[in-house]
Amino acid sequence: MNRRTLLALAAGAALLASGCTGTGSSTKGADAEAPDDPAKVSGTITVLTHRTDLVQDGTMKKYAAEFNETYPKVKVEFDGITDYEGEVKIRMNTENYGDVLMIPSVIEKKDYPRFFASLGSEAERSKKYRFTDFTTVDGKVYGQSPLGALPGFIYNKKVWRQAGVTEWPTTPAEFLAGLKAIKSKTDAIPYYTNFKDKWPLSQWTDAKGSVSCDEQATTRLAEGNPWAEGADLRVADTLLHDIVHEGLVEKDPTTTNWEASKPKLAKGEIATMWLGSWAVIQMQGAAKQAGADPDDIGFMPFPAQKGGTFCAVTSPDYNQAVNVNSSHKEAARAWIDWFTEKSGYAQDNLALSPLKDAPLPGVLKPYEEAGVKLLELDDSKGAEVKSIDNRSEVGIYKPDYRQELVDLARGARKGDVDDFLDGLGEKWTETQKSLGS
Repeated sequence: MNRRTLLALAAGAALLASGCTGTGSSTKGADAEAPDDPAKVSGTITVLTHRTDLVQDGTMKKYAAEFNETYPKVKVEFDGITDYEGEVKIRMNTENYGDVLMIPSVIEKKDYPRFFASLGSEAERSKKYRFTDFTTVDGKVYGQSPLGALPGFIYNKKVWRQAGVTEWPTTPAEFLAGLKAIKSKTDAIPYYTNFKDKWPLSQWTDAKGSVSCDEQATTRLAEGNPWAEGADLRVADTLLHDIVHEGLVEKDPTTTNWEASKPKLAKGEIATMWLGSWAVIQMQGAAKQAGADPDDIGFMPFPAQKGGTFCAVTSPDYNQAVNVNSSHKEAARAWIDWFTEKSGYAQDNLALSPLKDAPLPGVLKPYEEAGVKLLELDDSKGAEVKSIDNRSEVGIYKPDYRQELVDLARGARKGDVDDFLDGLGEKWTETQKSLGS
């Protein structure tokens, strides 16, 4: 998983379908059946992908070669797209948007049957796969993510040990104390905001559910105030504010650099960043290139517990779907099933497998050993949350308001943090009322 993936997960998640009208396909409600006999499946399929890096370095071609060992009569071609969201949105105003594609976040959930063929019932697929609820419409599933991720703090274990902190903090206060120890006992920047690149700030919304250990966290956003006292986003945003306000970040957040931050964390010049499990492999790679020890890269959950247990929310990457207009739906479905179950894509990216019975990746071994509870959020109210977010212009999946929060915390703008967060809550709940939520 790379930066573009997370941009799609976070910033892209707030987009609505205002600019995508589609063609009103006459094949609405079509199914992409799983093939019974691989030897009889044939045709050439085009797979649209945001993973241009894997197309360019030949990795996707290797996956296709392995796929052909099972499906010899299917030819797989890849179309790697840099501006995936923007370009695919335009293509979807026609019927020519590949045979297999990652579902652009611009498409509203209710419109999935217009654009994609069903992969089967949610009741059946949910027994085997994670994340089925994210693409379910009227009981049918229209997409499947090939991997998942968990939110958490990427940290340099060596630096934290040098500061005398060997156990994961269990409260925001303990976490702040750990960062203060790093500042006083090491030369590392305790926390790095990645303010200038913006998108990492939107990752803080992923704390929802992890703080409260509540699988209904998305429903709470749709029905309540995300910044009420003790609510997930109130706790997360207050922690971010306090980290900055206490001077535990880089000297000038406006000069941060995402790419440069990776080797700095790997070498111990930066101690901590809030990102997700997807970033571990990137930090380990940076460590190898910098001559540092990849084993120094750690991953810890948000500092909050329920009943003495940490919780972490699992979330899907882009969901693969079959174009409802495809002439080779069976071959396209074969690719999705194989890529999800047999390709090793999740393992190659040290990511969470979409298969419920698959073991956790090695990077999450500490989570398993510590008994961290993994949650899959109920996304049945996800579309309502996006509508409220869009109409209110709060932007919980965008970086803007957290840039304002950081500026507030570092004194670059005037204001009180409680008033600021209360104001977000008022805008949110007023919009709820106007939409009848």
